[in-house]
Amino acid sequence: MWIFGYGSLTWKVDFPYKQRVVGYIKGYSRRFWQASVDHRGVPGKPGRVVTLVASENPEEPVWGIAYNIAKEDVERVVAHLDHREKDGYQKTPVIFHPQDTSIQPWQLIIYLGSETNPFFVGQSEEENIAQIIAYAEGPSGSNKEYLFQLADTMRTLGM
Repeated sequence: MWIFGYGSLTWKVDFPYKQRVVGYIKGYSRRFWQASVDHRGVPGKPGRVVTLVASENPEEPVWGIAYNIAKEDVERVVAHLDHREKDGYQKTPVIFHPQDTSIQPWQLIIYLGSETNPFFVGQSEEENIAQIIAYAEGPSGSNKEYLFQLADTMRTLGM
């Protein structure tokens, strides 16, 4: 089983995996359009974390990291990730394109916060999102830390 990380799963990998591959999926845009009351905010003062929304450009890439989960770990890792990504995320199959173009693309699973989930807040003014991220804090830490970790990871991957 393969899982694709495009947000905190790119740097906070708290599950066992056999292999890690850098690459991208197509047809989505990464946006801070998901409220977080369980990790980077609290009820009444939610933070913002990323989700993916359909792009107008079917070729638009979202870079991240694919993790290969060993057969013996799949049940435990999926239970862990289902709990970790519980606030509105659902498993969705997509095609993954490895950065190494000598490797053929394959299908894997992403956790997607769709527009129908109760924590999807959608588009807002960037200034509003920035204010939320600047001040929100939750059990997993400050929302600023989330933003900086994501930016640092994408830079490290060369994105």
